[in-house]
Amino acid sequence: MDLLKSIFKGDKVIWIIFLFLCLISITEVFSAASTLTYKSGDHWGPITQHSILLMVGAVIVVLVHNIPYKWFQVFPVFLLPISIGLLAFVMLMGFITGDRVNGAARWMTFMGIQFQPSEIAKMAVVIVTAFILSKGQDEDGASPKAFKRIMIITCIVCGLILPENYSTGMLLFGTVYLMMFIGRVSARKLLILGGGIVAFVTVFVAFLLATPDKTLENIPMGHRFTTVKSRIADFTNKEEVPAAKFDIDGDGQVAHARIAVATSNVVGKGPGNSVQRDFLSQAFSDFIYAIIIEELGLVGGIVVVFLYVCLLVRVGRIAKKCDRTFPAFLITGIALLLVTQALFNMMVAVGLAPVTGQPLPLISKGGTSTFINCAYIGMILSVSRYTAKLEEQRMHDAQVPMLVDAGNAKSPEQPVDSEAQTAAEPTAKVLNSDAEFE
Repeated sequence: MDLLKSIFKGDKVIWIIFLFLCLISITEVFSAASTLTYKSGDHWGPITQHSILLMVGAVIVVLVHNIPYKWFQVFPVFLLPISIGLLAFVMLMGFITGDRVNGAARWMTFMGIQFQPSEIAKMAVVIVTAFILSKGQDEDGASPKAFKRIMIITCIVCGLILPENYSTGMLLFGTVYLMMFIGRVSARKLLILGGGIVAFVTVFVAFLLATPDKTLENIPMGHRFTTVKSRIADFTNKEEVPAAKFDIDGDGQVAHARIAVATSNVVGKGPGNSVQRDFLSQAFSDFIYAIIIEELGLVGGIVVVFLYVCLLVRVGRIAKKCDRTFPAFLITGIALLLVTQALFNMMVAVGLAPVTGQPLPLISKGGTSTFINCAYIGMILSVSRYTAKLEEQRMHDAQVPMLVDAGNAKSPEQPVDSEAQTAAEPTAKVLNSDAEFE
């Protein structure tokens, strides 16, 4: 027991949520990966690979949550330029070689390992946004310079992501926008920015729907325009098609996902009994929530939503315990990113949003995304360890006067014995100068 306590530190609720999401992931990926099993001829291959990735992810959680949160401020120093360079390289190679998956250049291979540079970029932007907001706080809120710097960095990164992955770029920009709102950026600036974004999106969608596909295909950097147009058109088309005339092969992903949801019930068909997994090419990734509902029913779907809501609420409570701005902004941004992505994935699966291609965090089968999401959980746990140390310090300070009155006081200068933070704290001034969180 002492060994487990020494390894699994931090907030217990976050650990429990992480564990449940991993268990659901293993169960449902094992079931939903039937297409991969058929292609490879290895029944245990896909789930073995996924389980190994989750175990490596758990190791990442343990390693990251032992790092004092102040060191996370250093990460963007190398993550941001590396991710920008990799995003530019992937996009350039997509144009030069035409090597794209489903019409998009999102992946690159390094030493036989495939990964998405956009996942690294998302982490870098969230951390650097929290860092800038924490350094730019004054009595009136965030300084105008903080807003300007955040916008420059976010626009560069999102500008490189958007041509190949519109949903990821929009998700990241939306997360940064919410972080700026929480970080007390001027309401006037946020309203102007929000209004500008709404106007741009409206004009862009109208342009896509009004322009013929052949014209869109010839627009530079517009190789994804026809895909986006078809997804928006399919989602907004409210015309009812009789069952006999419905082309299930024309939009198979959405059709089979809706069949999976519609043929379920309160408790579902049971784990491993999905029918639509054999027809959904991305049953283990983008549409895994539809398989969860088909197998685990309405109850299983609600449990998954509840876990993500609990994650957001718990992170909010941890953030309130922080006495500094950076850790509070950091974990809030991470929670918003994870929960917003999960929300979009689930909405797509049940037909409440157009297809976006976003996986379900910590549940969908993946490589880069699994490792990055586990690192996010590690960061949240690291901050929770810091707040636990603060609670211990407050309790110690409250007990000192009582001990003095009893004549058995310890010296106020005596440090509190705590295992909340055991790694070396940074001493650099720039990593210790964020504002107090009120």
